[in-house]
Amino acid sequence: MTFRRFCSWIAQSAVVVTVVGMLLPVIYMIAMSFRTATEIIEKPLGLPETLYLGNYANVLSSMPYLRSVANSISITLAVTVLVAFLGSMAAYPLARRTNGFTRLILLLVALGLATPPFVTITPIYVIFRNIGLLDSYVGIVLAFTALNLPLSVFFYTSFIGAIPKELEEAARLDNCNDWQIYWYIIRPLLGPATATLSLFVMLMVWNDFTYPLLLLTSPEKFTVMISVYRFLGNLNVQPEQLFPAAVLGSLPLLVLFVIFQRRIVAGVTAGAVK
Repeated sequence: MTFRRFCSWIAQSAVVVTVVGMLLPVIYMIAMSFRTATEIIEKPLGLPETLYLGNYANVLSSMPYLRSVANSISITLAVTVLVAFLGSMAAYPLARRTNGFTRLILLLVALGLATPPFVTITPIYVIFRNIGLLDSYVGIVLAFTALNLPLSVFFYTSFIGAIPKELEEAARLDNCNDWQIYWYIIRPLLGPATATLSLFVMLMVWNDFTYPLLLLTSPEKFTVMISVYRFLGNLNVQPEQLFPAAVLGSLPLLVLFVIFQRRIVAGVTAGAVK
């Protein structure tokens, strides 16, 4: 075995070990969700002898699962679309007009990236309370959109800056205005960046717990994470309830990634090559 092949084997082994280590908690969660409470207590690290579906039946009968999934999907998709659209629109002039004002705006955007989310929760809550947006889909969508816009603007500004200006100059020769150039020239080229950005935004919105907990109070408007929390409680968590609830909370997002994995991977790799 040559030295190069040995190094390649070591690198591949390290990747396999890392992936297995990352997947072990997920595998454990799924395996425990099919075991009874007695089996989990007797053998915490054992494998299920039979696939016991009673845990899932109990969770689905006690928690408004389908409604909360629909809420999470609707909020996540709405935020992703708004963040991509507004962020790309704001980034286009910032990337093309480089002067002191645009540099100041980018500095403020970077400051927004550096601000922890828990710092903004109180101002957002007070503002939404005063304008009547608490416990509303519009309010939670606007809150998540505001939180993710700095990342979107910063991300798109770098990407648009790498697009050749000759494309815009050719469009201006055809009497296209700024909006037409953005919509017909710039926007279609942002597919790889949008796919990469959407991945981060969807993960952040779907897994967020604090903002839905504080901004939503009606049970019919709860997201999956809040429904799981309300179902489990915070005093006496039962393993036969915790594991299936965690699986059901993660399942819709996993299904979406499986369906759109080709687009996501293509977008990430195309962005990297770009």
